[in-house]
Amino acid sequence: MLLPVEFIKKYQNLLGEEESNKFFAAIDSSSKKGFRLNPLKNNYHDVQYSLADPIEFTSDGYYGGISGRDSEWTSGYVYSQDPSAMYPAVALNVKPGEKVLDLCAAPGGKSTALASFLENKGLLVANEISKSRAKDLRENLERWGATNVVVTNESPERLSKKLPNFFDKILVDAPCSGEGMFRKDPAAMQYWSPEYVLTCQARQKEILTQAMKMLKAGGELVYSTCTYSPEEDEEIVAWLVENYHLKIEPLKLYPGMSMGKSDWSKSNLPELKDTVRLWFQNGVGEGQFIAHLRSTEAVEDASGKVKKRKKKHQKKSSITRLTKDEITTVAKVLDDFVLPDGLENWQKTVLQSNGHVFVPAVDPELLNELHILNNGVELGLLKKKRFEPSHQLAEVLGQKEQKQLLNLKNETDYEHYLHGETIKVNSELRGFVLVAYQNHIFSFGKIGNDQILKNFYPKGLRK
Repeated sequence: MLLPVEFIKKYQNLLGEEESNKFFAAIDSSSKKGFRLNPLKNNYHDVQYSLADPIEFTSDGYYGGISGRDSEWTSGYVYSQDPSAMYPAVALNVKPGEKVLDLCAAPGGKSTALASFLENKGLLVANEISKSRAKDLRENLERWGATNVVVTNESPERLSKKLPNFFDKILVDAPCSGEGMFRKDPAAMQYWSPEYVLTCQARQKEILTQAMKMLKAGGELVYSTCTYSPEEDEEIVAWLVENYHLKIEPLKLYPGMSMGKSDWSKSNLPELKDTVRLWFQNGVGEGQFIAHLRSTEAVEDASGKVKKRKKKHQKKSSITRLTKDEITTVAKVLDDFVLPDGLENWQKTVLQSNGHVFVPAVDPELLNELHILNNGVELGLLKKKRFEPSHQLAEVLGQKEQKQLLNLKNETDYEHYLHGETIKVNSELRGFVLVAYQNHIFSFGKIGNDQILKNFYPKGLRK
């Protein structure tokens, strides 16, 4: 692999001849693949993939590859993720009931892990500034089936004005120069230059400035990148410690992990050794840097007014409670299914917006004027006196064993259903049913007296 000359010189100077040669050789080696299981799902170990090679530092991570066409993927039982990239979410040490922010969350690997750790209790706000990437984030979290997630498509600055000193824990997996991705994605090298590294450093400081405004006193921040650049790693952590009331918390080193480099920062801060680096040549996965910091004081005067967005032809969205009749209409469908803990008392908090019925994870007023892609669980759509359950609800109901369930009998039927086709079935079930393949629930369907399974798999997901 042809590496940039300045990149080679940089790491020869930092690592020395012997270590840098190992590093460069490892960039030419094969990438390691990994995946995580979803502990929120019913019988979540029931997958076709080998679980013989677990990743030591996370309870549900394994080495190996998966397919995006398999029922395990469409049902949210698995998520493909670089093994090294699993450690930042683990490092944040999230507990059920906490308020957690994943500030740069797309495509969702770390957010899905954080959702697992929360166990449907507390709150996860998963934010992504890019509109297209935020769509992918929403889809991946929808498959994961957690009930307590808000997906936002916002700038860190707008978010911090609405949610000052709000979160117990924040993960900032920052945009970076991507040196740790050179092996997996050689195209990343075309963007690399010493100037680009400094551009990334400036952007990281801007993002972290807003993140700190949202962290409670005593809150915890994990900062991670997929680059080896000291300017974006140790230098950024030293900057955080120098400018905020933060202290570096030691992280546990597992096999294949290395300590951070104090002497790679101009500050020479001794505590930088308590950060973690994952190098290609050490065999865990791709490149990663992780730092865990704790706040001793909240940032003062962090709140502010959020400017309203100007949008042409914007529909006014009014959020209202459901009438008794509307709740009865929704309940006629939901009563056929076993609801997870986060939805058992849905009648008390359920709201609607333009017919979209949802159980919010957080009061919508708190998020007013922010661009929200998802708040909690969308139960479905009210159409006059009918209720049609949502795809997100199907994924959420995968947490429990269900009786109103149709298991497709073969791969052909499964492929046809993913394609959006109707299926002839032999079943006594009628009305809305959960559709599964190999016991993995991935959609709703509806069976009429003609034994035809009407397809409710979303058009945007059809393959």
